[in-house]
Amino acid sequence: MWIHEHKDWPRFTWGAEAIATKLADIRHRQGHLLGRMQALGFGLKQEASLSTLTSDVVKSSAIEGERLDCDEVRSSIARRLGMKVAGLVPESRHVEGVVEMMLDATRNFSSPLTKERLFGWHSALFPTGRNGLQRITVGAWRPARAGAMRVVSGPIGRERVHFEAPQAARLAREMKNFLAWFNKANDLDPVLKAGIAHLWFVSIHPFEDGNGRIARAMSDLLLARADHSAERFYSLSTQIEAERKSYYERLEKQQRASTDITGWLAWFLDCLCRALATAEKTLGGVLLKAQLWEKINRQPPNERQRLVINRMLENDFEGHMNTSKYAKLAKCSNDSALRDIQDLKKRGIFIQNPGGGRSTSYRLPKNISEIKDAR
Repeated sequence: MWIHEHKDWPRFTWGAEAIATKLADIRHRQGHLLGRMQALGFGLKQEASLSTLTSDVVKSSAIEGERLDCDEVRSSIARRLGMKVAGLVPESRHVEGVVEMMLDATRNFSSPLTKERLFGWHSALFPTGRNGLQRITVGAWRPARAGAMRVVSGPIGRERVHFEAPQAARLAREMKNFLAWFNKANDLDPVLKAGIAHLWFVSIHPFEDGNGRIARAMSDLLLARADHSAERFYSLSTQIEAERKSYYERLEKQQRASTDITGWLAWFLDCLCRALATAEKTLGGVLLKAQLWEKINRQPPNERQRLVINRMLENDFEGHMNTSKYAKLAKCSNDSALRDIQDLKKRGIFIQNPGGGRSTSYRLPKNISEIKDAR
């Protein structure tokens, strides 16, 4: 018996005591993180929010096995939000649609969630009306002709059914009840509501495809309501992608169980707590970057130095810096590279690693205590 086949569906219950401590911890972490972000300058807040939104979009698709180009997603978000950032690239129609859905969910978090809005999200996810080569019904609930909606794995003839959704004939009624609950003002904490909405929506599975991504967009909408802010500084989807196997196992276990969803909510809140902890570490990097530039700009570097430092601060920069790598990045001679490096080393911006001769290399400070006062 699937969860939606129980006679008390969808009257969910949960053990309040089992999740009260988890919910309180999350609320404390949210407040602490948002407080720290408010102390940052406008530019750093924008950078942190752009990075979080980019990760959220990319990882939510990755959970479903779809790989989006990170640079395209970042460019699409930056353009839509009017951010002036370097390195923008053209984005595909598909990336535009995914970004459009996510930004509508987070920027317009206070707006009601309606059938028309969900249809718009779904159409944005599948702008060609296809999932790969397969044509699907877009901007409408899945039709009866699509047959039973099942989540399966394994070879043909030996498939394992992980979940079977309600029949298409039930969808209009099921979604009417869901949306009425979603939009109803009550005393339910938005964080808790995000966990319930996520499970409820994917258990109805109203679309032929894209249900998981839309469910996570709903969770982000409710988390934005919880924060009273459209700016995103932590990513639930990024954490779910890191725990993808556990995510699917927990969903399946709950969908095979009763409408007591204590186990699912406990997992959801624990996952969100880990997402917030990860964000705290990321924020530490943002703060270090801000303090480092504050020191550097007391005696502004030349353009070559600024270019190389910025490159070293990017997340995908690998290894350490040496004279030849510096010369290549800055497009200058080795002599100029060496003079720049020695200047940065003297000011405490470059720190020499152990070793010498041909293996001499440099890194940026790992913490603020390593940064010497600029001279």
